Amino acid sequence: MHDTVIRGATILDGTGRPGFAGDLALDGDRIAQVGGKAGPGRREIRADGLLVTPGWVDAHTHYDGQATWDPVLAPSSWHGVTTILFGNCGVGFAPVRKTHHEELIGLMEAVEEIPGIALAEGLRWNWESFPQYLDALEGMKRTIDIAAQVPHHPLRVYVMGQRAIDLEQATEDDIAAMRRLTAEGLRAGAFGFTTSRTNSHKTLTGGMVPSRYSAVDELLGIGRALGDVGHGAFGMNSDFDIEETELSWMTQLGKETGRPVWFLLTDRPTDDARWRRLIEGVKSARAQGAMVTAQVAGRPVGVLLGADTALNPFSIRPSYQTLLKLPVAERMARLRDPSVRAEILADRPSEELLGRLSQFRQHIVRRWHRMFKLGDPPDYEPPASESIAAIAEREGRTPDEVAYDYMAADPANLIFFPVTGYNIDNHDVIHTMLTDEATVLGLGDGGAHCSSILDAGVPTWMLTHWARDRHRGPRLPLEFVVKRQTSETAEFFGFHDRGVLAPGKKADVNLIDYEGLRLHKPEVWYDLPAGGRRLMQRVEGYKATFVSGMPVFEDGAHTGALPGKLVRAGRV
Repeated sequence: MHDTVIRGATILDGTGRPGFAGDLALDGDRIAQVGGKAGPGRREIRADGLLVTPGWVDAHTHYDGQATWDPVLAPSSWHGVTTILFGNCGVGFAPVRKTHHEELIGLMEAVEEIPGIALAEGLRWNWESFPQYLDALEGMKRTIDIAAQVPHHPLRVYVMGQRAIDLEQATEDDIAAMRRLTAEGLRAGAFGFTTSRTNSHKTLTGGMVPSRYSAVDELLGIGRALGDVGHGAFGMNSDFDIEETELSWMTQLGKETGRPVWFLLTDRPTDDARWRRLIEGVKSARAQGAMVTAQVAGRPVGVLLGADTALNPFSIRPSYQTLLKLPVAERMARLRDPSVRAEILADRPSEELLGRLSQFRQHIVRRWHRMFKLGDPPDYEPPASESIAAIAEREGRTPDEVAYDYMAADPANLIFFPVTGYNIDNHDVIHTMLTDEATVLGLGDGGAHCSSILDAGVPTWMLTHWARDRHRGPRLPLEFVVKRQTSETAEFFGFHDRGVLAPGKKADVNLIDYEGLRLHKPEVWYDLPAGGRRLMQRVEGYKATFVSGMPVFEDGAHTGALPGKLVRAGRV
C-alpha cells in the first residue's frame, strides 16, 4: 500500500512533454509511480481537473538570514516552491569574524534591502566558517528545502578585512586564501560561488560593494576552486563594463574548470540592444566549450512605490524626508494636508539621496511613462496608455500630482515601476529570452528587497501569465513553463534528485487548481524580527504542496509539517 495516492490529475512531469492523465503514488520521501492506475494508498486524493507538477526549484533567492530563524520561508513556500537556493549576488553571512557582523548586515541591508534591525535581532551568529554556517542551517526544521552558495563579499572581507571594504586589490596570498575557503565551502555542500560587479549594488552610504572592482585574476583564482572540487556553478551580477573582456574571462573559467558559469541578464532602459549582444556572447562561449548561461527573469524587475514602501517618487525630496519616521497613519494624515502636498510637489529631489540609489532606480525622477497603478489582481504587463504620464496628460495634471494623490489616498495603493525588462512596453523581449536555450530562469529574489520589490511569486505568475492569461503577445506552453522552473533549474545547479516526477525521485509535488490559480496584490506586513517591514503576496489555487512526501500546505494553509532540510551539493 502506498503512503499517498493522487488520483486522476493531469500530470506535468517536468520534462517538457505534454500533460497526461493518471495517478501519482508517493512512498516515504520518494515517488513510487507516475501515471496509470496506482494501487491503494493510506491517503487518497481525488484530483480530477487538477494539475500535478514537481515542486518549483527557485535558484535565485536571498533567504540567507531568514532561513536561520524562520521555518516557513514565506512567501516562496506559499507559491509552490519546494527548494530554494541562496547566497546569490555575492552577499551572505559566512565566512565571518565577530568584528564584521555589522558590516555584513549593512551590506545585506543595502544590496538586498532586508531590514538591518530584523537581521540584527534574528541572526544568532553561531558560526564563523562557511561549513559552520551550513551546520547551523542544518540544525533547524523548516517547511521546504534550502541550499546555499559561497558569497564573495563576506569571503573577501573575511580574508582581507578593511582592505576589502576599501576596495583594494587582492594580493596573490589573498586570492589563494579565498580559493581555499571557497573549496572548503563547496566540499561542505555549497552549490557554487557568486559575486557582484555592478553599480546597482551600493553600500548604505552610496559606495560600492567590496567585490565591485575585483580584478579578473581574483575572479579566476577563486573560480578555479570549482574545478578543484568538481561541482558547483560560478554566478555573477555584472555591468559588463567592457563586454568582450567580461565574456572572455568567463569563457576561460568555464573551459578551465568544466563548471557552469552564469550571469544575470535583463533588458536595460539605457541600452536596449545589450541583452542581444550578451546572449550572442553566451552562444560564442558555448561554441568554445564553456557552459556559460544567462540567468533571466520571468517578468520585468519592478519596484513597488507607495506611501508605506521603501521608495516612491517623493521620498528622495527633502520635504518628504521628515515624514519617513512617522507611523503610517500619521504619515498618511500629513500627506493629505494641502499645505504638505503643495510643499512636496514644489520640492526637487536631493542629489545626495538620489546618488545613494542604484543606477536604474535613479530613473524614478523622470520615467513617469514607465510607472503604473497596480490593481488587484496585479497587471505586470500594463500598456503605455495606463502609465502615470498618460493619465496626467488625459486629466490635464502633472505626473507628480497624479502619483502623489494616488499614493496619499491609501497606503495600500502601489505604483509598479519596472526598472528593467520593459523597454518596449510589453513582454516580448522577455518571451524571447525565456525561449532561448542560452538562458536559465531565475532572478525571483525571494526574501530580498523587502520593502520595494516582490518577485517571489513569479513561479506562480509563470503559469498564470505566460501559459494562461497573457493577451498582449504570444503565450508559452504550460509544459514548457513547468519544465523551466523544475527540471531545468534543478539540473543546472546540481539538484539531481528532484525537478521531475519519476519513480525514485524526491516526492516534492504541487497539486494545482490551474483555472483557479490567482495572485493577489502585494501587501505590506510588519512581521520580521524587531517589527521589520516586508512585502508579501498571497495566492489562491495551490490545493496542496508536498515536500519529501509530506503535505506542508493544503488549500493555502500551513499544515504544521516541517520536513524541509538543508541540501548539500554532491550528495543529491
